[in-house]
Amino acid sequence: MQKPQLCSICILFPIALSGSAFSQTATVQVFKDGMAQKVAGFEKSDDWIKHDLWVEAGFDSDGNGKPDRMHVDVTRPLQTKTEGLKVHVIYETSPYFSGVGSNGKQYFWDPKHELGEQPPDHEHPPAIRHRSQRPVMSRSLTRTWVPRGFAVVHSASPGTGLSQGCPTVGGANEALAPKAVIDWLNGRAMGYTSVDGDEEVVADWCTGNVGMTGTSYNGTLPLAAATTGVEGLKAIIPVAPNTSYYHYYRSHGLVRHPGGYMGEDIDVLYDFINSGYPEGREWCDCNVRDNILVANADRRTGDLNDFWEGRDYSNQLKDLSAAVLIAHGFNDWNVMPDHSVRIYQLLKEKGTPCQAYFHQGGHGGSPPADQMNRWFTRYVCGIKNGVEKGAHSWVVREGDKRSNPTAYAEYPHPDAKAVDLFPSGDGTVVGLLGAKRGRGVQVLTDDVAFKGGALAAAEASSHRLLFATPELKNGLHLSGYSKLTIRLASSRPAANLSVWLVSLPWTKKGKINANLITRGWADPQNHASLRESEVLIPGEFVDLSFTLQPDDQIIPAGQQLGLMIFSSDREFTLWPEAGTELSVDLGGTVLNIPVVGGRAALKRAIGS
Repeated sequence: MQKPQLCSICILFPIALSGSAFSQTATVQVFKDGMAQKVAGFEKSDDWIKHDLWVEAGFDSDGNGKPDRMHVDVTRPLQTKTEGLKVHVIYETSPYFSGVGSNGKQYFWDPKHELGEQPPDHEHPPAIRHRSQRPVMSRSLTRTWVPRGFAVVHSASPGTGLSQGCPTVGGANEALAPKAVIDWLNGRAMGYTSVDGDEEVVADWCTGNVGMTGTSYNGTLPLAAATTGVEGLKAIIPVAPNTSYYHYYRSHGLVRHPGGYMGEDIDVLYDFINSGYPEGREWCDCNVRDNILVANADRRTGDLNDFWEGRDYSNQLKDLSAAVLIAHGFNDWNVMPDHSVRIYQLLKEKGTPCQAYFHQGGHGGSPPADQMNRWFTRYVCGIKNGVEKGAHSWVVREGDKRSNPTAYAEYPHPDAKAVDLFPSGDGTVVGLLGAKRGRGVQVLTDDVAFKGGALAAAEASSHRLLFATPELKNGLHLSGYSKLTIRLASSRPAANLSVWLVSLPWTKKGKINANLITRGWADPQNHASLRESEVLIPGEFVDLSFTLQPDDQIIPAGQQLGLMIFSSDREFTLWPEAGTELSVDLGGTVLNIPVVGGRAALKRAIGS
């Protein structure tokens, strides 16, 4: 056990002035076991200094000819005033702090329309009531970090709450706004006591070192800020971040909705967060929502374009230098796990300090508190606690508590190797998923009335093809991306393609996560390019390859690993008229799975 350490910066202030006399020894941060500890002098919340201000950003996103100002709140220890203490900052920014709009179904896009056709417009929700949240817009993080000697800062995203500008849902101002706040904390940007005044506020209590965290949209924005390369942002902990709006609203060329939000698209999210100053909303609605978001989102084809590329943070990592601890759930069907895994892999390749925490649950789920503390202690406070050494990946194993993850050298598991499995036999009942390539053509008929769980549970169905391994004699550990290569033909010019990897037998009354391993969706029209759809010639076969969502899961003995191929996924894709036939050439279809231990481990698992 390590002896307590004092913050090196705080040691610069061993004695502070109180009026004309010296006070007692200053209150300082304390570190023990590689973590910032609670300090009695910082714990009394009634003594915390709370105030707000507006930071001027370097953009004008609402078209009024003036730089937008961002609303910021600060909660900091009293000692920053009475003892001259300089502190580090933990910072969260959000579009949600000042309320959100209605998410009634009438305000979403109607999924009931034919593929390839222009969708009908949808109704927009009533205006969000403008709220004044002062001096503190959020108390998130304060009780965790202020007692440990940090200041906590929050800010409202552009066009939300008391921040000026327009919401852009992934536009450049969402990255530049938190950059401006961090610049203010470092003395490089101007802060003011009011949204339109000239009385200045300075952060002379701040060391300039900042860590950011948040979940979902609030987890996206730390990554956005980090892509600017802003000096002073030392570390981020994004939890379930949306790292690409194309990956959120599309999948391999297919229009696909986030789980639980059927019919949502990028303009719907804009309406949901558009809580800013009422006088600017009409301009923002016209110039941002209608002329940028709706005009470029392309719900007709689902193709990738420059608009979507510009809202993909994987394309903007060049200047990122902050240390990244990223967290995600493998059963998050809202912001799917690929969002974090692909960024993590790119950061590893780039040489950025990064680690990953994964759990088996759904949306959200931060790393354990001690793990977050060590990360910020190491990179924000500069305490060499060795967090960068050893395991780089933590995975909460099935049945374990999220506070007790298993450490691995990396993700995917270093021993994971790609293994090919082939579907054969009659998939309208349950065919075989094995080592020998199949033959012949199997046909399924699309009908969105059937949910995926019902199709997986059915002993036989003409609306899906299902292939399974023999019953597992030993557990089978999968870690990484599965990939499907499929040769198929459609009876119509366009069709949905949905794929589930499942554990059988399907437990009808159990939670879907008990049987669902991973999923994937793709548009056969994009078999050659994500940027350009090709209308399918009925009856003509095309070859298509795409990855499913990444996973790390141990399939227990007694189960079967199953591949289910179907067309429209009622919970995620558009709902075309039933009747499209998909013909699958088994000879041109292969499932590639990441098995820890490779083919030898697979053979042991199936007892052959």
